[in-house]
Amino acid sequence: MVLVEDPDSPDEIGIDGAMKYLGDIQVRLDEVACLAIAELLRSPSMGEFTREQFIDGWKRTDCDTIKKQAIYADSLRRRLPIDPEYFRRVYRYTFLLCRMSGQRNVNIEIATEQWQLFFTPENGGIAWETECVPWLKWWIEFIETRHKRPINKDLWEQTEVLMRKTMEDETMQWWSSDAAWPGAIDDFIAFVKEKQGGTATQ
Repeated sequence: MVLVEDPDSPDEIGIDGAMKYLGDIQVRLDEVACLAIAELLRSPSMGEFTREQFIDGWKRTDCDTIKKQAIYADSLRRRLPIDPEYFRRVYRYTFLLCRMSGQRNVNIEIATEQWQLFFTPENGGIAWETECVPWLKWWIEFIETRHKRPINKDLWEQTEVLMRKTMEDETMQWWSSDAAWPGAIDDFIAFVKEKQGGTATQ
């Protein structure tokens, strides 16, 4: 197994080494599979690996060569859109990767970039849209024009739950103002109803 270490920190693989390595295993930086690899290897931050977790992660999968790791990465790529529990695990880990050092939240710009990865099929994610509602487009518009605040962990996690619910039933029969959704999601539902001219189920 070849490691490209940071010469100033031999127990870490820095951004340059991580980018080269991901290229070697045929994983693009702009696809969800890149985040799946980060979750597998317990990256401490975006674009970095530690030697210990890198070795342990691949040891658990019995992938000790670049070729085997590339094949395994491709299996993760295929698994993500069809395994909801695995998708959720990678999605939730990504919040930890995206926080700035010392911060509890993720800024809006980074959050929207990640949502566009996870919620579009072109990037190996899931298309968050239904016949009558462009959910992802409206969600990002809402976050940028109405919410305007950094994204906390609860809102991040519940956004993926919201995606699943809306894909199951775009009429929002499942939604209730008495449910324990984050306030931002309650506000988003109202925003969607405004977009629809008040035609959504009350």
